[in-house]
Amino acid sequence: MSINKVFITGNLTRDPELRSIPSGTSVLSFGVAVNDRRKNPSTGEWGDYPNYIDCTVFGARADALNKHLSKGSRVAIDGKLRWSQWEKDGQKRSKLEVIVDELEFLSQRSSGAPAPFQNDSPAPPPLSPVDAVPTAPDIIPAAPDITVYDDDIPF
Repeated sequence: MSINKVFITGNLTRDPELRSIPSGTSVLSFGVAVNDRRKNPSTGEWGDYPNYIDCTVFGARADALNKHLSKGSRVAIDGKLRWSQWEKDGQKRSKLEVIVDELEFLSQRSSGAPAPFQNDSPAPPPLSPVDAVPTAPDIIPAAPDITVYDDDIPF
C-alpha cells in the first residue's frame, strides 16, 4: 500500500495563471511559499527558510479559484504529489508539484487592511460531483467497543 497525501499552508508567491488544455479543461497554476524552520550552521541561530512549491488545480474549480486568489493570499492546501517529465529545446526537464484536492482560504479581512481578494464575488463553489474526489467524512463516528481475538482474524 502507498499513500500520496500532502498538506501545506503558506502564501501565494505569484498571481495564479489560468489556462485551458486542448480538451477544454481549465488548469490553474500558482506557487506557494512554505517556511522551514532550521538552525543556520554558520551563526547557530534559528531562521525561516522558504520552500517554493508549484500547485495545480483542474476543472471548474480552477475558474472559481482564479477569481479569489492573488499573490500573498494565505492558503491551506490538501492534495497529492505528482512528478512530471518533458523535453524542451532538446533538454529533459522535470518538476514535482502538488495537485490540489482541497483549498482553504486563511487570509482574513481586517479593518484598514486591504482585502485578500481582488473582487467582492462570493466564495468559490464547492467541487461538483464530477470534479469531486472522494474524501473521508468530516465527522467520523466513534468505533463501537468490540473485542477482537486472534482467532477472529482470517489471515
